[in-house]
Amino acid sequence: PSSRMPDLSTPVHPARRSAQDAAAAAPARPALRPEPVAGTTAGRAPAHAVLQLLHLRRRSVPWALGRLALGARCVGQHEGLRAVRVLGSGRGGGFGIAPGLRHQGLFAMFDDEASAFAFAQGAAAVRDGAERSVESLLAVLAVTSSRGSWAGVPMQPVRQAEADQPVAVLTRASVRLRHAATFWGHSPASERALARAAGCRLAAGLGEAPLLRQATFSLWDSAQALQAYARHGAHGDAARHAMGEGWFSEWMFVRFAPLSLRGSWQGRSFG
Repeated sequence: PSSRMPDLSTPVHPARRSAQDAAAAAPARPALRPEPVAGTTAGRAPAHAVLQLLHLRRRSVPWALGRLALGARCVGQHEGLRAVRVLGSGRGGGFGIAPGLRHQGLFAMFDDEASAFAFAQGAAAVRDGAERSVESLLAVLAVTSSRGSWAGVPMQPVRQAEADQPVAVLTRASVRLRHAATFWGHSPASERALARAAGCRLAAGLGEAPLLRQATFSLWDSAQALQAYARHGAHGDAARHAMGEGWFSEWMFVRFAPLSLRGSWQGRSFG
């Protein structure tokens, strides 16, 4: 079967349109705070996400720095939005210590698929980021497995993973200060292994704060390709040390089924 993703410019499914119409008639929700919004009407953790990666124009750097300072407040309120993170990146969109002022990410968690698609299609924050960039990638994602949490918010699996289909992965961790040097000491070898990993379509280094609050987003041809990288070599060794020695005060590891990909990243087109 084909692994091609549907383009976000395709017409909205009637079920999604109905959900959006209902959202428009619903009472206004309270403004989002920088911290995650607690609770959902269904009493479950968020099950969908939207991720946007940006390679910004040089003149957009002051705007990007302002957005990092504002955090969730720059996104506003949207139906079904549970939590949002505006993320910095390493130089060149990578994983190094040196900051990359022209690279940025936006990660938003949603109660349901309709809300995630509505945000991806119509949110001003998404549109503004793309317009200020020389290159951008937008992904709508459904959780297939999840462990851990992000600022106390876990994610809820909503569908089964398919072995022969692409898989997206988000890993994030709050590194304990006493383990920061060890963590970053392992990073170069893991990054080199990732660059050579068979089946890795893209990988981006992201973070909420320099050195201590880090995240990685990657896209793989299949779960088998991901597992071959994650369990062996430099990354597998670092992961075993991290969990065994308590490097992290909080962590989250989520696998997603990509529902839609649109745009390009580091010269490679998606969608």
